[in-house]
Amino acid sequence: MFRTIRSASALAKAMPRMNPAAQQQKRFLSIHEYMSMELLQKQGIKTPRGGVAKSGAEAFKIAESLGTEDMVIKAQVLAGGRGKGTFDSGLKGGVRTIFSPTEAKMFADQMLGHKLVTKQTGAAGKICNSVYICERKYVRREYYFAVLMDRKSQGPVMVASSQGGVDIESVAAENPEAILQLPIDINKGVDRAAVRDLAERMGFTPKCVDQATDTMINLYDLFMQKDATMVEINPMAESSDHEVICMDAKINFDDNAEFRQKDVHSLRDVTQEDPREVAAAKYNLNYIGLDGSIGCLVNGAGLAMSTMDIIKLHGGEPANFLDVGGGATADQVTEAFKIISSDPRVTTIFTNIFGGIMSCRVIAQGIIAAASTLQLQIPLVVRLQGTEVDEAKKLIAESGLRIITSDDLDDAASKSVKLSKMVNMAREAKINVSFELPI
Repeated sequence: MFRTIRSASALAKAMPRMNPAAQQQKRFLSIHEYMSMELLQKQGIKTPRGGVAKSGAEAFKIAESLGTEDMVIKAQVLAGGRGKGTFDSGLKGGVRTIFSPTEAKMFADQMLGHKLVTKQTGAAGKICNSVYICERKYVRREYYFAVLMDRKSQGPVMVASSQGGVDIESVAAENPEAILQLPIDINKGVDRAAVRDLAERMGFTPKCVDQATDTMINLYDLFMQKDATMVEINPMAESSDHEVICMDAKINFDDNAEFRQKDVHSLRDVTQEDPREVAAAKYNLNYIGLDGSIGCLVNGAGLAMSTMDIIKLHGGEPANFLDVGGGATADQVTEAFKIISSDPRVTTIFTNIFGGIMSCRVIAQGIIAAASTLQLQIPLVVRLQGTEVDEAKKLIAESGLRIITSDDLDDAASKSVKLSKMVNMAREAKINVSFELPI
């Protein structure tokens, strides 16, 4: 099941003729732009010269070493829309053109250690811990190119367009014919003639067609070798001296391949992720933070989705998706409660367990341990059904803890929503409340 759910990439949305299933959100590792560029360089793919800095002084040295007055400094934040973002330091724009090492230092000092807010980060923004300084290239033409997995063709597909350097979603919406696709048979590999034809259809000049073909094949090889879910180049450019250069890169990797891609997954930057999701991953819990006030602890993705639906049906809003899976231990359940209760917006916790492989007794032990250890000050509603449910109910009843139980899902959800609203009202009125059983 998903470890995290993040925003679907623009690339997936840019493929109007694909099966809608291919556009759903996926599980992946995302790495910083400078790391992606380094992977491209190792693959023999041309990119602008550059380096990463984590201080103003380092930025000065890198800009000086490039030996040019035309450069770009880019905030390394895992979010789209950096160029139009705003830092909490007051600086506008996470991508700026610079003309000297002094300017590189000046902008680095205003970016590093500050949060960048973009259309994808939300109001909280994301911390910028490094900046990428690279030479600014003046190009004749810009193209879009990507490789990703396509469920419709059940394999990799190359996606390309003559309209690069712009929002690919807008291109797909306004001019779908501009989006070109080339499915790849994963067993046979790349057909060079087909890739060359794609390069010609993209609009590369005759002098660059062969070089563009080599670049796209190398990108496909990188995609396969590193177990990537997406390699996106926007733009892929043709320079005035007829060189094909990858100006920007975004690469995502399949979390399921971590066991054989240790080098890639060591590049993960947890400072760019929700700390609750990072904590959940340590205990093999599937957690996704949402915007509501009712914390959910459920086993099984299907039941989790149904639980969130019934909460909304009763007028509430789920605060998270948390699936403890089928083999959770009492310790994992306790950690799950710690993660849920760490969200200050949570006003009620709703535990909904159907014990098949999972024992309700184990869940009950975890609930009791968590409620005792954490000294929960918010209502806890529990619905248990399935394996060892009677033993679980007995443990809860004998615990002496303020746990509200219900056998009926609709009733449990209704109680959760009502209790959540009560706590929210009290908080808004700045009144501390406690509750006793029976209610």
